[in-house]
Amino acid sequence: MRENLQHPIFQIIRDLADKEQIECYVVGGYVRDCIMKRPFKNDVDLVVIGSGIDFASKLGEILHTKVAVYKSFGTAMLMHDGINLEFVGARKESYRSNSRKPIVEDGTLEDDQNRRDFTINAMAYCLNADRFGELVDPFGGIEDIQNRIIRTPLDPDITFSDDPLRMMRAIRFATQLNFKIDVKAVQAIAENAERIKIISKERITDELNKIVMATKPSVGFRYLFDTGLLKIIFPAMYNLYGVDIIDGRGHKDNFYHTLEVLDNVAAVSDDLWLRWAAIMHDIAKPATKRYDKRVGWTFHGHEDRGARMVPKLFAELKLPLHDKMKFVQKLVQLHLRPIVLAQDIVTDSAVRRLLYEAGDDIDALMLLCHADVTTKNEFKKKKYRNNFELVKQKLKDVEERDKIRNWQPPVSGADIMALFEIGPSRIVGTIKNAMREAILEGEIPNSREEALSFILKQGKQLGLSPKTNTVL
Repeated sequence: MRENLQHPIFQIIRDLADKEQIECYVVGGYVRDCIMKRPFKNDVDLVVIGSGIDFASKLGEILHTKVAVYKSFGTAMLMHDGINLEFVGARKESYRSNSRKPIVEDGTLEDDQNRRDFTINAMAYCLNADRFGELVDPFGGIEDIQNRIIRTPLDPDITFSDDPLRMMRAIRFATQLNFKIDVKAVQAIAENAERIKIISKERITDELNKIVMATKPSVGFRYLFDTGLLKIIFPAMYNLYGVDIIDGRGHKDNFYHTLEVLDNVAAVSDDLWLRWAAIMHDIAKPATKRYDKRVGWTFHGHEDRGARMVPKLFAELKLPLHDKMKFVQKLVQLHLRPIVLAQDIVTDSAVRRLLYEAGDDIDALMLLCHADVTTKNEFKKKKYRNNFELVKQKLKDVEERDKIRNWQPPVSGADIMALFEIGPSRIVGTIKNAMREAILEGEIPNSREEALSFILKQGKQLGLSPKTNTVL
């Protein structure tokens, strides 16, 4: 395994470890990723049999590098040549039932490997000269990589009960690596699901975002659903599950539809917030579901209700409440609009309104709507997607001609007040709204000259006279 330790920093650590007569090992993700031939992410975890802080401090002196010490965690970090090195002393841990914060004691390498979350993260490379590059793999991590299995080194029931965040990590690794979770581990997650409540929302959502950003996020969400975790950490998404049948008429399962839309978006975009828009686009369907004997199941207004739900859901999940939330909210609000356009004859005015409301997010909206076509009827799917191409071309044509995206009024409220010598009032807003509607409906071009002419006519109808010799 020496080929995985070619970077000069490992030789420097080797020499220091031998000089200090201390055992030192590379552990965790670096070892796993080397064996799996995954890209190096610049983070290296190291265990020393002794004080990790003391060892890192001596290494910092050799490298003339500042060392960040975290005494409460018994760890120290430094950066060298773009690599983040984190040192910790080998330790063993025990837990209390109401906390994931362990009681820590000094230990051996075996103790340290026992406390690791998964077998694939419990492997170590020795850095001492006489064993340099030797792999220490007491739990069969290599075999589990070959079999693509996530398994805990010790009893999974104890592992997950001690630190419930590991349940999220198991699902995240399975999703990122396209592995299966060991059957006993899945059962243990289901049995310990309630323990997730002692974990902070921030830590849970950090893992959730990593699942969302995987190549195929649905893998993780299926595990979250099947183990009962989803019902606890994100009940609004859990509530999408299920099909009601009345008079032999059912509707599609909105949970699995959402997963399909999410995977479709993930296949074409790495934008985390577009993926969240896919997760939330139908989030209000359970609240708006109604049965109509004439047409069957309806979800009228779910886009409006869903958009109103987004801020609260973001707050509950500790997701950002600024522009990212507003982006998701806008896409949830507008996600039906392109689909409706694709079903009908596309008018210029409808396209202008969509461009006006979506602004710079129109491309993301079109990606979401394309992903939202999940019908199993190949004829309908082909028809919708062909119509989407027509809508996209129409959007391009109208934008090139009318410049509606991120539209700004060609005549401002200040211009209107100056033109008619009036102060701020409702009548100014009335004239501005009439001008906007005339442009969006195509009654006048989106130009200042045409807008001024229109405003003069509007003012006359409202009993206003323009100020003489006004230059605008």
